[in-house]
Amino acid sequence: MTPMTPPVSRRRLLVLSAVAAGLSAVAGVSVLRGGRAGAGAAAGGPPVAAGRVALAGPGGRRMVARNLVWGPYRDALSVVPADGRDGPRTASEVRCLRFHAAAGTGVCLQAVPGATGVGYRAVVLDAELREVARHALPGVPSRARVAPDGRRVAWTVFVGGDTYADSSFSTRTAVLDLGRGRLEANLEEFAVVLEGRPYRAPDVNVWGVTFGTDPDVFHATLATRGTAYLVRGDLRARTLTTLARNVECPSLAPGGDRIVHKKRVPGLPPEAPWRLYARDLATGAERPLAETRSVDDQVVWADARTVVYALPGDFGADLYAVPADGSGSPRLVARSAVSPAFLD
Repeated sequence: MTPMTPPVSRRRLLVLSAVAAGLSAVAGVSVLRGGRAGAGAAAGGPPVAAGRVALAGPGGRRMVARNLVWGPYRDALSVVPADGRDGPRTASEVRCLRFHAAAGTGVCLQAVPGATGVGYRAVVLDAELREVARHALPGVPSRARVAPDGRRVAWTVFVGGDTYADSSFSTRTAVLDLGRGRLEANLEEFAVVLEGRPYRAPDVNVWGVTFGTDPDVFHATLATRGTAYLVRGDLRARTLTTLARNVECPSLAPGGDRIVHKKRVPGLPPEAPWRLYARDLATGAERPLAETRSVDDQVVWADARTVVYALPGDFGADLYAVPADGSGSPRLVARSAVSPAFLD
C-alpha cells in the first residue's frame, strides 16, 4: 500500500495492486518468482535488470527495496542505489507488497491469486532470498519489520478499512519468534495495561511493531476509543503497556534510546493528519523533524542519524530521507521504490 494517499486513492491502489498480482500469475509469472525477460523500465524511470540480490555477504552497504518502476520487475525486491536515485537497479525474482530485512533475514508480504480471489501471505526469507517459513495472512499487508538480530519478524495487515486516517479501520498484527519457533498471531490477545490500569475493549487495534536488542521486548502502536498510544510489548509476559499518547508507527533507533514516529497534529486535513517526530524514550521529550509533509509510513533508520520514509511519486511512491534530530531538510533518496532495508 502506497503511503500517505487519501482514502479513496489508497483503496484504488490496493485493488490495482491485487489485480496486477493476479494478472501476473495468470500470465504465468509466479507471485513469488518473477520472470527474467531482460531489462526494463518505464519512460523516465531508473533502469532495472535481473541479477543476484542477497541480504548479507560481500557488496558493502546497500539498500534493498520493493521496486515500483513499471515493467517486468515491478514489485521485485531490488538493490537500489542509496546515493544515486536514478542509478541502475538489480532485481531479484522475489516480489513483495511489503518488505523488511536485517541480519540476513527478510520478511516479504505477498499477494497470492486463488480460485476465489486474491489472498495474502507472509514469507520469511534467508540471506539468499530462499523461503524458510510462510504464514497465511488474514488481510491486506500494511507493515513489516525484522529485529536487528534477524530472529524475530512482525507484520500488520488491514482486516477492515484500508487507511489509518479512517476511523473504521481494523488491523491484525503478528510476531514470529524464529529462535523459539513461536508465532503470536494476534497481539490484541495480550493483556493491556493502559495508563497504569488493566484494560479491555473490543475496539483495540495494534500495529507498527519495532524491535530492539532485547529478545522479549518490542514497541508498537495501540489504538482504542479514538486515541493512539505508544506501547511496550513483552513477548514472555504477553503484555502491552502504554507509555505515551498520540504516537503511531514507532521506529526504534539503532541505539535503542529514541523512536521516530507519526503524530497527529491538530488543524491538518483529516486525510493527511501526520507529522514526523523524534521522541526520547527516557524523558519523553519530542521534537518535530524537518519534513513538513504528512507521512503515512513507518520510517526506517538508514543509520544512527537519518530516517527514510515513502511519499507518493510518479510510479506509486518515492523514498526520502531526513535527519532524525530535527535539523536539515528532506532529500530524495530513490524514486519508484518503497519498503527499504539498509544492509551491510
